[in-house]
Amino acid sequence: MQYNTLGKTDLKVSRLCLGCMTFGEPDRGNHAWTLPEESSRLIIKRAIDGGINFFDTANSYSDGSSEEIVGRALRDFARRDEVVVATKVYYPSGDLTEGLSRAQILKSIDASLSRLNMDYVDLLQIHRWDYNTPIEETLEALNDVVKAGKARYIGASSMHASQFADALELQKKQGWARFVTMQDHYNLIYREEEREMLPLCYQEGVAVIPWSPLARGRLTRPWGETTARLVSDEVGKKLYDETQESDARIAERLAAIAEDVGATRAQVALAWLLSKRGVAAPIIGTSREEQLDELLNAVDLTLTPDQIAELETPYQAHPVVGFK
Repeated sequence: MQYNTLGKTDLKVSRLCLGCMTFGEPDRGNHAWTLPEESSRLIIKRAIDGGINFFDTANSYSDGSSEEIVGRALRDFARRDEVVVATKVYYPSGDLTEGLSRAQILKSIDASLSRLNMDYVDLLQIHRWDYNTPIEETLEALNDVVKAGKARYIGASSMHASQFADALELQKKQGWARFVTMQDHYNLIYREEEREMLPLCYQEGVAVIPWSPLARGRLTRPWGETTARLVSDEVGKKLYDETQESDARIAERLAAIAEDVGATRAQVALAWLLSKRGVAAPIIGTSREEQLDELLNAVDLTLTPDQIAELETPYQAHPVVGFK
């Protein structure tokens, strides 16, 4: 495993972050495909053994059971100072409604810390932009969470670059804790973030930790091959169905390059993302140990400029759906 500094923080993180949305009791929340605790622990342990020290969860994943499972596993398999733990606030969880009001943020961080059984998280992220709460209220509350020692740093996810720029400027003006990470939708077949968000993050020293780096499984298998989860994934359909023709051409080139370099499609797709300036740690999700082993090997793969150009040439603009 390789490691780098997370933006302008003092956190050293693995080049891959383990996304923990997969972990959670199937009868809690909205995802029947999540892994119960026994199966989740096997993957978390394998990730730690493979060098991953960065774990991303959220208060809303499986109605909080993701945080519970991750917290117990990390206590058993690692020292607290050996791992970097990130969670999120915005979506409903427990008795909390949706949003980023001061009350919601303060209640949410306390509930997350209780479920994780930790004194602090390394990174607290706002999961989405709250159009119903003044941004000043949200940012001041996040600053108070940092001052209280409940989160070392704060981050953001999936918003317009103009919104992120305004928030960063307000934090600077008020002397509040600044966002140090941007968790955005970015992968080989969705590159809209390259227009404004990625240049802004690089300019501000904000680390990028992309979600869905493998396009919800579309970059891991022959194009058009389906799984039960893909068939039922309405979010994925909204994200990618309108651009299937150009995406298919990218997938064809991905398969050809993978064959040329003796790697898998997933490894090449991750290697492409890891080559991008400012990308600190793509957030990978997995439900099988052998799949995790495959993804771990992606950090050792380096693509040539010609291979990168070949992958990128067919790209066409995608609509921004549902996350802004």
